[in-house]
Amino acid sequence: MSYQVLARKWRPKSFETLVGQEHVVRALGHALQTGRLHHAYLFTGTRGVGKTTISRILAKSLNCETGVTATPCGVCTACTEIDAGRFVDYIEMDAASNRGVDDMAALLEKAAYAPARGRYKVYMIDEVHMLTGHAFNAMLKTLEEPPAHMKFILATTDPQKIPVTVLSRCLQFNLKQMPVTHIVDHLSRVLGEEGVPFEPGALRHIAKGANGSMRDALSLLDQAIAHGAGKVEEEQVIDMLGTVGEDHLYALLDALAAQDIDAMLAAADTMEARALSFDDALQTFASLLHRIALLQFAPQAFGDVIERERLSGYARQFSAEFLQLAYQIVVHGRDELPLAPDEHTGFSMTLLRLHAFRPDAAGAGSGAMSSGSSGAGGGNARPMPAGATPGASAQGMPSLKPAMPSLKPQLQASAPSPAVSAPAMPAQSAAEPPLAKPYVDSRPEAVSMPAALPEGIPDWHELIGAMQLGGLVRELAQNCALIEVAGGAIKLRLAPTHKHLLAMPGTQAKLQEALAKHFGGGVRLNVEIGEPGTQTPAQRNAETQRQRHSDAVAALESDPFVQEVIERFDATLIETSVRPL
Repeated sequence: MSYQVLARKWRPKSFETLVGQEHVVRALGHALQTGRLHHAYLFTGTRGVGKTTISRILAKSLNCETGVTATPCGVCTACTEIDAGRFVDYIEMDAASNRGVDDMAALLEKAAYAPARGRYKVYMIDEVHMLTGHAFNAMLKTLEEPPAHMKFILATTDPQKIPVTVLSRCLQFNLKQMPVTHIVDHLSRVLGEEGVPFEPGALRHIAKGANGSMRDALSLLDQAIAHGAGKVEEEQVIDMLGTVGEDHLYALLDALAAQDIDAMLAAADTMEARALSFDDALQTFASLLHRIALLQFAPQAFGDVIERERLSGYARQFSAEFLQLAYQIVVHGRDELPLAPDEHTGFSMTLLRLHAFRPDAAGAGSGAMSSGSSGAGGGNARPMPAGATPGASAQGMPSLKPAMPSLKPQLQASAPSPAVSAPAMPAQSAAEPPLAKPYVDSRPEAVSMPAALPEGIPDWHELIGAMQLGGLVRELAQNCALIEVAGGAIKLRLAPTHKHLLAMPGTQAKLQEALAKHFGGGVRLNVEIGEPGTQTPAQRNAETQRQRHSDAVAALESDPFVQEVIERFDATLIETSVRPL
């Protein structure tokens, strides 16, 4: 006797054995029990979730010799012939190969005739979105008012391509993808009935590789049995699928919790030696971090008991803030993987970031990426222990502190030179966000020359244009308001919404150097965070641009040619498309 693949052998024969589509089973069961039968059903969902299986079970329920029932007997002539695919009144048509209007016309011609043996004549059209527009139009009238003995069942993986005129004539059921736990349970039952020894961890890999498709899972199970010579073992399934085993990911988690960068890089080298996909590794690692965070915030939503026990230790070791940060680092690392010199380098750099950055409880008020220096002396900062609870900034986000020494130059001095007194910082209440630390240039050549600053407050907008700034330095200057010029010092105020510009390395220092070059002498620059109170150059530029745009729109609206076009063709002037000259 020829071998029958598991996907066909274990296809559900009744609603009771159907896995993972309880919402569809409930609705169809109530309709069959109460006799409220619609003439057209549409099943949508990805491949292998049960569209064709449900249509066959529904056909048996309608034509079972025991009567219309939600529990067909499965042993009568109608049930057995439908299962075997030879029941004359159940017609399955593939729309991919019969998609023309002629094929649809031939099908509808037979619809007028009564069923030969069954109670209902059931037409099942698979991948119905492949029909042409003329074929859809040809079936509309019959689909809306079919004969009493006729039922339509449509199935598709792409419902967006079905005309709304067809959708409105059908009862639509969206079949969901199978959860991993449901697939694992079903595969366990199948292997138990087949008498095949297996390891539970292997079934989890198969279920994840199936991506929610039960048919794909059974096909992979067939392949795993052949690969393992009659056994389903976890190590062999990992080799067969070419996926990253959970052992590698848990080794990374253990090394990350212990802050052991050598162990993390050793895991990356092992993965490279086995030719495993680093892209899949980052994807799976991000999913693992998500499940740990889910276990912290909503343990009741975690359905897998075995995995919950394994991840509970990590949920206690890692803080919630660090898990959010680690997830973001891993996701961005995967996006940047194609840009890296090679995948191993990109993956290793992502691991270095996971090791380097931890939420910083000590400097949580700043809400910015701090360097590894402690104070002005530049001492190395030790990373926060993985189990510690980090503080939050005024904006609700943790600040970050690298666990490695900072490599950027130490531009900030611990105290100003004795020859120059640093400008006093304004008083600040505890409720306000901390002000940015002023930049003080203590180099001798910067303080030995008197600043040739004009009396009073100059036009800051014109001064920016005269200095010909560019890039982030110009962005910082344009979003500041000039507050005071006195005693060789210039005081600017930056709105809190733009304070991220101060976190950019070197922007404040470059702006001070440009001012010193412009005035021909040493200049001290003090930038504080607060509402400017006056119009900034960026706001003035935006207002000027809006005025120019309004003038250009008004000029077009008053143009005789434009007016004639609007009147003759009932046209509309799209103001957002107008660009002033």
